[in-house]
Amino acid sequence: MNRTPRLAAAATASTLTLALALTGCGRSDEAGTTADSSSTISEGPATGTVEVWAMGTEGELLPELAEQFEADNPDVTVNVTPVPWESSTEKINTAIATGEVPDVMQVGTTLMSGFVGLDGLAATPEDIDSAAFFPGAWDTTVVDGTSYGVPWYVETRVLYYRTDLAEEAGLEAPETWADLTAFAAGLQDAGADHGIALQTRGNSTALMYFPFYWQAGGEILDDAGEFTLDNEAQVKALEYYSSFMRDGLAPQVLVEDEKVQNFVDGKLGSFVSGPWERANLLTTAGDDFADKFGVVPLPADETTASFIGGSNLAVLADAANPDSAWKFVQFATDPATQVGWFGISNDLPAVQASWDDPALADDDAVAVYQDVLETARSTPAIPTWSEIEHEIDLIIEQVIAGDLSPEDAAAQMQEAATSIGTGLD
Repeated sequence: MNRTPRLAAAATASTLTLALALTGCGRSDEAGTTADSSSTISEGPATGTVEVWAMGTEGELLPELAEQFEADNPDVTVNVTPVPWESSTEKINTAIATGEVPDVMQVGTTLMSGFVGLDGLAATPEDIDSAAFFPGAWDTTVVDGTSYGVPWYVETRVLYYRTDLAEEAGLEAPETWADLTAFAAGLQDAGADHGIALQTRGNSTALMYFPFYWQAGGEILDDAGEFTLDNEAQVKALEYYSSFMRDGLAPQVLVEDEKVQNFVDGKLGSFVSGPWERANLLTTAGDDFADKFGVVPLPADETTASFIGGSNLAVLADAANPDSAWKFVQFATDPATQVGWFGISNDLPAVQASWDDPALADDDAVAVYQDVLETARSTPAIPTWSEIEHEIDLIIEQVIAGDLSPEDAAAQMQEAATSIGTGLD
């Protein structure tokens, strides 16, 4: 799909600060901050009206799924309100502050902690089985030990590469870091201007980089909730990531708007991106181009890892119809419904059992994501993460530019994260 939800949904520190201020002039102290009233979901069909907010493409397509839910539950009406991603955070913050909220809303995975910090989301009922979902996806719903939503759809990062250039150079798809370096060089020898493209600056550079840190064995937080960013894994990952730009295998500055066309033209041999990129490529070059590129998991170092994103479904703490709202969430995350939603939207299912369906299992272009998703990871669900990520973006940019050593960068990441804190104290 032609969208990048992680960028559109990224919350800024200033937005969250505004939201915190709004809480003082809206919801009462008695407004629900937990899901005690929704600790279990009742038996029987859903009833009443369920108001749902969904963002972007999902907001446009969700009414089709809502009609199926209404057919199964004749006494319920589901009203879907599409909300543009670019205005969604402000709209939700205002709704939580005033108590005028929907029953269910779509929440970008990186935004969960901010809304939990505003006491805006209900805790997930015990009826929901966390083991049904990819572990990394479930982790995006957990803030300070409590889940506040259910994974709806997922996306992750893989390596797109020109199969024709790889064949010409006699290259197999890379499996290790050393392989990837040689692979990028080989694609360049086969005629590409650059063998690979990686994000080098701007918002969410850290999200492109962190899989390499995880692959090197690094962790962002330890079991005690302390930041662990200044270590050998960080130095190793920063050195490796920046080496592609330093050695001329990747452009020093990635122009995102040119990436797809350069790949189609053979000027770019490979790049890291998500599942939506396939549609972008085929829209640009035509369906026949599918024979000229492949998709494989990111190569491993000490371990395999990629970033997991997507969206969750959450029930609001002040929802007027919480029981039917959770029934709608259950329906939307049923394995069969997830397969049907994939057919409607191309969103990858967050429920692991859905991947056994032939619609996904028999499609090689889709099935590759299953193994990646099993070990994909998310950044911490803490209220301050957007602020910390911004600081890390700037530090990575300095390393790539050659203005900061990996050792000093690791120390600065730790210092920045520690000074900002988790926001959970």
